[in-house]
Amino acid sequence: MSKIPTGTDVVVIGSGVSGLVAALTAAEMGVEVVVFEKLRSLGGTSNFIKGTFAVESRWQKARYITYDRDEAFREIMEYSHWRANPRLVRAIVNESAATLAWLEEQGVEITEVTINMINAPQTYHIIKGEGAAVVKTLATRAREKGVEIIAGTPVKQILREEDRITGVIVEGEEENVRVAAKAVVIASGGYLNNKEWVKKYTGFDLGKNLKPVGNVEKMGDGIRMAWEVGAAEEGIGVVELFRIGPMRQEIGTGGQLSFVVMQPDLWVNQTGERFCDEGITHYDTSEGNANARHKEGYTYNIFDDSVKERIMNVGVDKGVSPDVLPGQTLDDFDKDLRAALESETTEVFEANSIEELAVKTGMDPAVLKATLDEYNGFCEKGHDDLFAKNPKYLRPLRGPKFYAVKAHTVCLGTMGGIKINHRTEVLDRNDKVIPGLYAVGFDAGGMYGNDYCMKVASGLCSAFATNSGRLAGKNASSYVRQYSPSAL
Repeated sequence: MSKIPTGTDVVVIGSGVSGLVAALTAAEMGVEVVVFEKLRSLGGTSNFIKGTFAVESRWQKARYITYDRDEAFREIMEYSHWRANPRLVRAIVNESAATLAWLEEQGVEITEVTINMINAPQTYHIIKGEGAAVVKTLATRAREKGVEIIAGTPVKQILREEDRITGVIVEGEEENVRVAAKAVVIASGGYLNNKEWVKKYTGFDLGKNLKPVGNVEKMGDGIRMAWEVGAAEEGIGVVELFRIGPMRQEIGTGGQLSFVVMQPDLWVNQTGERFCDEGITHYDTSEGNANARHKEGYTYNIFDDSVKERIMNVGVDKGVSPDVLPGQTLDDFDKDLRAALESETTEVFEANSIEELAVKTGMDPAVLKATLDEYNGFCEKGHDDLFAKNPKYLRPLRGPKFYAVKAHTVCLGTMGGIKINHRTEVLDRNDKVIPGLYAVGFDAGGMYGNDYCMKVASGLCSAFATNSGRLAGKNASSYVRQYSPSAL
């Protein structure tokens, strides 16, 4: 463990993209910065970022993409039914192109601009090397600018005296250490691994009907510490839901089997009934919300040999990332399916009839048979009388073999907790600024309303991390210089 300093200008709690961007930005503006990371490795969930949102970027202009800041702002706000903080949304949208250009200056490489869902604006900027490359680049640049990054050192308490923040208490090797600071940026990444908080604020039972993905030891430390010094709450129950199949380590395969869950064929609940238009698979928030209505935490994808052949020879309708795009064939799908069926998994089932499949999965055979008959009837006439699914996805399932794969409700992150303004300054319960305190990324509320705005703005979550970090770094350094001219 590195020696803990007794004082600095700015303390950043957390080393994800939002925290590293804040730290590097503040350091560029001439203030001293220390980053404390609870884990021994840097980046957290930021390591898994594939791309990010921006409007009016140079990449879009080069491709004559005219979708602009006004359109993005209006659509994000309408998506939230104006529950989101409009000044915060506007600030993030306005900053997005400049932040992306700044990231490029640091050494982050953008490979293309595209979409990651049907009929969405082209706002998704693909990152070479994904989030891990961004984390490595930002950490390197921050250290070059004099930022001290101390891993394996949790912050235990934020200190406030009278009307302003004065520092933090961090966990030392033998005893806690007081670190004086003029400003603190909270970037600890939310609370998705805190079972009690997840139950209290979202109603889910973590590990039972909600699985965390890509989150480790996210206990809400930053949110708790902000509340302890008087911060108001906003967006504490907002989560980023998703619907995925069994992970490769659960079924001992190469992972291609999980893609069948993403295809818009027949989805049923545990009684054997359809529960949605399966075409919503293209919109992560919608499919996550639909799946989350089932208290067991999972539903099923029903498919047959025709679906298997289509995936292997024609291609998928939906991929999960730029690594697997629509139309890509999955050559190892049947091999992965066989491997899963030969294992002792309870995630995948095979049968010679739909009634036998129902018995194996615990569904009511009569209900599942009636569902399949009704669905095949819709396919034959080219109209889904129940959920109005796009006719292009109405493809009958006739066997000879039938399969079922569990599709779990998972969460990629909690997305709120601390109320901030458009400058990322933390607000108290009277909506007054707590001087010197800032919150960014998954700790900050107000960006989304009730749901992640996936359909309108591809990559908005990672963009909120980078842009809120950029705003916090700028504003915290300005505050420090005003607070102490000697910092210049």
